[in-house]
Amino acid sequence: MRGWGIRLHPVAALIKRISIASCRDWEPEFKYVANMHGNEVVGREMVLQMAFDLCEGYLKGDPHTVKLVDNTRIHIMPSMNPDGWEHANDQGEKKDWLVGRRNAADIDLNRNFPDLNRIAFSNEKQHSLNNHLMRQMVVNNASLAPETKMVIQWIMSIPFVLSANLHGGDLVANYPYDESRSGNMQEYTDSPDDATFRYLAETYASNHQTMAKPHTPCDMTNDDKFYKKGGITNGAAWYSVAGGMQDFNYLSSNDFEITVEMGCDKFPPNADLPMYYEQNKNALVAYMWESHIGVKGVVTDENGNPISHAVIKTRNMTDGENYEIQHHVTSAHGGDYWRLLPPGTYEITACAGAQFECVTQEVQVDNPAFSEAKVLDFTLPAVRTKDAVAENQLSPDDDEYNLTEMEYEERMTELRDLLRNYWDKQPMF
Repeated sequence: MRGWGIRLHPVAALIKRISIASCRDWEPEFKYVANMHGNEVVGREMVLQMAFDLCEGYLKGDPHTVKLVDNTRIHIMPSMNPDGWEHANDQGEKKDWLVGRRNAADIDLNRNFPDLNRIAFSNEKQHSLNNHLMRQMVVNNASLAPETKMVIQWIMSIPFVLSANLHGGDLVANYPYDESRSGNMQEYTDSPDDATFRYLAETYASNHQTMAKPHTPCDMTNDDKFYKKGGITNGAAWYSVAGGMQDFNYLSSNDFEITVEMGCDKFPPNADLPMYYEQNKNALVAYMWESHIGVKGVVTDENGNPISHAVIKTRNMTDGENYEIQHHVTSAHGGDYWRLLPPGTYEITACAGAQFECVTQEVQVDNPAFSEAKVLDFTLPAVRTKDAVAENQLSPDDDEYNLTEMEYEERMTELRDLLRNYWDKQPMF
């Protein structure tokens, strides 16, 4: 994937390409995005070194590297904001704390994504749609930067399962929601997948050399509030951010994303980079493995034909719990799906509109290390009677999944036209 910033600097992603041997490939799509704020460069250097190490380890036959690379489609965007990086880099040895943070048009890219949180919070009150919210986005006057547009297109074109946004200036793994429900600047705001996001953030923090251990906080006070919480924080509890990329991923797609603050110094000298890599390398790899937690499978009809756009619902039955997680994922074009979950007992339900019966299965999720997700396939029988059709009818809020392939493509064309109209109205400079 390749695009351009304001000053025509290339914004590109490295992709681990594979040859597809069968339709049951099941490789989850994973991405790292770094240097969104141009003056926060540690992530940029870390993912480039990590990519080198993955290639070297794979060629040498390291078993853990080979297993990860063979079973994960890895996307790496070293710099989302090359213009900002150049501005920060041109300062010389002494770097200002903010110079280069924004892009060349003075836009903070992590405040520039469509604010789907307000839609999600409104829908919560109405018990309506809780995912894939771009179709409910009303055209407004917000300026979308070219870098933002490009990343939105990337997110919407690939069924990403897991990602992380790499920042600098502090040392913590930050998880959704980033924006508070109430509008307060500091208020814990849980997403429907709060337990899963905490699990993901803890994976990064616990595999980092110092993030989850006692250390001097970046503000140089004696109150290391992040360490006391295991090196993680809810985004809105730290400070509320509207228009962030992290929440946009979760609310517009199947992708779960956290934000990692990789260290106190935003633009450290070259001599410090080996230290940063030593601190982060295990966490970077361990987090990629989290794209394999929970369950995965293929949704088909009785003839074995894959069903795309099926809705996958999850009920938490762990330790006496009994509640539906109010965030659904959908199957991809090959009928394959991935549902990230922490260890526990769950009921997974697959539905695909009125023409198919919904099917529910119970599963125990264990998430053994360095292993693929538990396979849970679904075969949806056709509805035989009118009464069964009525019984299995999806709610109006699930209507976008109750579609034939042709209807779905028509809706996707409508969505693309809407987005193109939205983007074309935004100033480029």
